[in-house]
Amino acid sequence: MPAAATAPVPADTRTVPSSFAGEREMLEGWLEFHRETLALKCAGLTGEQLRERAVPPSELTLLGLVRHMAEVESSWFRNRLRDEKAPPFYFTDADPDGDFHAGPDDTWEEAYATWQAQIAYAREVAAPLPLDHRGSGERQRNSGDPFTLRWIYAHMIEEYARHNGHADLLRERLDGATGD
Repeated sequence: MPAAATAPVPADTRTVPSSFAGEREMLEGWLEFHRETLALKCAGLTGEQLRERAVPPSELTLLGLVRHMAEVESSWFRNRLRDEKAPPFYFTDADPDGDFHAGPDDTWEEAYATWQAQIAYAREVAAPLPLDHRGSGERQRNSGDPFTLRWIYAHMIEEYARHNGHADLLRERLDGATGD
């Protein structure tokens, strides 16, 4: 049985991209929509709720998903697009899933700030680049081809959409809140 909601879920202020948008506007719009969706799924919950493994036996938590997406933003925009070789925030060789393993001392405020900083960086470095810009970092395993910005945008939309599905289940289990 879901716990009682601790706070009302904020109004949904996400913007769905126009069906007539150009390619870039469409890709950036859907990426922003999905970023906002994850934030909305976490809104109004306590730190304890954000760390709760609400769908046993899975170790997934909403806080873990936010930490993971901070890592994903950094990995794709810093390391693959820009070849910065940025170190991870939360995982290590000893704990390769450390982003998902938020402990009692890990806070929403820190994870959210890290995630938002990576989103801001991604927007900044991508803005002047054409969609066919080839990243200078890690290449595709199968072909050895560089990742284009277009490919990165499409992958990021997929990554957020998949994890937002997880966030839907976690949130509903935590307090009964549903919605897309």
